[in-house]
Amino acid sequence: MDAIDRNILAELQRDGRQTLTELAERVRLSVSPCHRRVRALERAGVITGYHARLDPNALGLGFEALVFVTMREATRESIQAFEAAVADIANVVQAQRLFGDPDYLLRVVARDLADYQHLYDERLATLTGVQRLNSTLVMRSIVEDRALPLSI
Repeated sequence: MDAIDRNILAELQRDGRQTLTELAERVRLSVSPCHRRVRALERAGVITGYHARLDPNALGLGFEALVFVTMREATRESIQAFEAAVADIANVVQAQRLFGDPDYLLRVVARDLADYQHLYDERLATLTGVQRLNSTLVMRSIVEDRALPLSI
């Protein structure tokens, strides 16, 4: 990966909807070589997809909680079952397995406190292998969906 590839990535992180012509112009390439580089970055797995960023508040999902999960045991079966169950909960918008204690960090969105309490009681607290859940409510997001730093 060279400086031109990094430039392409920086531009796509900034605006993934720009046309190939606009991208080529911004990175100072003609369209064909720019297109080849983008396709090569996609095939190499550097570019994993394109998406729209949505405003959770505009969609009625302005309540956010971080949930720390401690597992009862860390067997392969319990981990696989837990992770599969978490992946099926649409309100869990991010899930990370951690080293140490706690075992997982979940980022959960809901309409309001009552909606979160229902989700907590009916789905999160019933997950297989969970010993303890500890929630903290998000007051305000400071940095979110930041582009990855690229050395250019």
